[in-house]
Amino acid sequence: MNLKTTFTMMQAYGALAFSASVFADTTADTTTDRSEQVEVTSTTNNSTPIELDALAVKGRALSLYKEDESTLGTRTSTPIDETPQSIQVLPKELIEDQAANQISDLYRSISGVSYNNFSTVTMRGFAQDEVLYDGMKGDPYKGFSIPQLFTIQEVQVLKGPSGALYGAGDSGGTINYVTKKPTYEQKNTLEVTAGNKDFLSGSIESSGPANESGSQRYRVGIYSSGEDSYRNNVEEENENIDLGYAWDLDEDSTLTLQYTHIYQHIDGARLRGIPTDDDGNFLADTSWNNNEPSDYQELKADVFQATLDHEINSWLSNHTSVRYFENTETQNYHELKSLSDTDSDGVADTATREYRDQVWKNKGLNISSYFVSELGKHTLVTGADYYYNKEDYVYYKATGESAGVSNLSLTNPVYDDDVSSYDMTLSKDQTTELNQVGAFIQDQWKVTDKLSLLGSGRIDYMQEDYTDHKSDTDASYNDVGYSTRFGATYDLNRYLKPYVSYSTGFSPQSASDQQTSEDGSLFDPEESQQYELGVRTYLFNNRLNLNLAVYHIERKNMLAEDPDDDDYNIAIGKIRSQGFEADALIDITERWLANISYAYNDVKVTDTDDAYRYEANMPHHQLGVWTRYDFPSITSSIGFGADYVSTQKNRDNQTVKSYTVYDASWQTVWQDWKFQANIKNLFDKKYAVSGFTETIGSYVGERRRVYLSATYDF
Repeated sequence: MNLKTTFTMMQAYGALAFSASVFADTTADTTTDRSEQVEVTSTTNNSTPIELDALAVKGRALSLYKEDESTLGTRTSTPIDETPQSIQVLPKELIEDQAANQISDLYRSISGVSYNNFSTVTMRGFAQDEVLYDGMKGDPYKGFSIPQLFTIQEVQVLKGPSGALYGAGDSGGTINYVTKKPTYEQKNTLEVTAGNKDFLSGSIESSGPANESGSQRYRVGIYSSGEDSYRNNVEEENENIDLGYAWDLDEDSTLTLQYTHIYQHIDGARLRGIPTDDDGNFLADTSWNNNEPSDYQELKADVFQATLDHEINSWLSNHTSVRYFENTETQNYHELKSLSDTDSDGVADTATREYRDQVWKNKGLNISSYFVSELGKHTLVTGADYYYNKEDYVYYKATGESAGVSNLSLTNPVYDDDVSSYDMTLSKDQTTELNQVGAFIQDQWKVTDKLSLLGSGRIDYMQEDYTDHKSDTDASYNDVGYSTRFGATYDLNRYLKPYVSYSTGFSPQSASDQQTSEDGSLFDPEESQQYELGVRTYLFNNRLNLNLAVYHIERKNMLAEDPDDDDYNIAIGKIRSQGFEADALIDITERWLANISYAYNDVKVTDTDDAYRYEANMPHHQLGVWTRYDFPSITSSIGFGADYVSTQKNRDNQTVKSYTVYDASWQTVWQDWKFQANIKNLFDKKYAVSGFTETIGSYVGERRRVYLSATYDF
């Protein structure tokens, strides 16, 4: 049976099974755990009834796809219902069901998050590229590589400014990756996955006690994958080695050590977009690529992390972590410089190009330590952290035919350039060093059984040194930033849990940008503030968990071109972003559940000539759906997903068309095996996920991909 026949049968089976599930009998299976409130009574020997507390039983949706607690919003293990800011947690069950290999596979399940540019996203109306790992800075994918999920246990998202917790960052929110740790229970997993476009991956993970008592534990994970692409000249390889060791030094102290090695090589990259007309229609086939076969993007990274958790006494504990990473990202690729209409038919058909040889080297260190004091109705968090990052950047280029770089047809591309013959010139050779020290304090006050208040503040000192080795010039910049957050949650009843919050954040201007001030004065950091009102609900006997949030964010001090002299900048830009989000977990029947995320966002940019740049890739509407139906009698399930993003604009105000793509999955468990099939972009839609400029074009969405995997637990 060939792949096409297999694929057709899988489509037919998936469609039939999903349609049948809509009309399925809703009689509960004996193993079903749908949520319900159970009133329990008992009697004593003299038959006097005693009424016990109501017992809340979680349903499938809430037990499978929902986490009740998170540390991201408070640095303490806090119920999400008592955190006065919007938080989403994507557990490993949802990641596995959607066969998510990288973070972009999960955007549909995070309300208000969409593609922007490579690894960056737009979140609540702002471009966002700052991520955390276990609550710490130090992104090994820093640059243009997209984070992979093999080492990740769950993904946490905090919406809006988080400066009071984590210092300088983006206005729209923070993504935190919780890494896999050594476990007390022995678990060994072997997984093999194959798919179209010659996709093949294999992994093995082993975690468990290293001694008889379990006071010492280990983790070993190895992953490798390779695949082709629907884009010309593109092949990708990924490798991960993930090691962990945990040691209970005594009954009050645990030391956890981790090491991760990352390798990613993509031929035919950095993979840019495809030019479009003003209405968003591609001017070339979606297989078109501006890169030659010899072009590539390569990432090598190593991460070391150590964490010590210590219970000092019954009311005081300490959490101290150190995270160090270094990476090297090499990019040899062709960049589009202009478009031309060689046959004078009114449509661009040829691109002029520039060849770029770029190397980024990053080293980063984050040290964080904080104390948690349980003082009656108050939980007090006090701590400090230090972050250091050094980036070396070298950039050579050759531009146009005069430097030996040939033009490339959009309709009939011929890839035959010899890049070794290009006339290369040094464009940039620079070093940037950042030192940041912050101190913070937070109080969680349980005022009553229903009302909780939160207040926090942070101060950061930053110094950035910039050296331009090409021009032999230096620049230095230092500043102090302040961030606050105030919020309240109220347990109105078992159905409604409203909250309100006010939070601020900041992002310092770079040392190199400080040189664009005409009078030599320093630019203030970009500052942001958010007002948020929300409610978390548990309705219909706990079958519907609906989280609603409205927000208003303002950001100011963005750099814009000086209207009196375009050689300089002034800090006048402002952005106002406001919107509404709804996230639902639903038990439609005892066997059928759904995860639905919707977001509406409206952005307004003022006081800057770069409005289109800041409004780029900001869709008004987004809707993501993932639904799963279980067949307990055969220990199987099917899934179906949809992802809708409304019309967007690129930086040159061209249209990026709206799109809807659909996914499907099938999963079954037999003894110690799990077999799974996933089809992404079920109907093979050609679409753009986001846009850049008129010349570089729009980033193409993934065409249909089929993945078949077998997982063995032993």
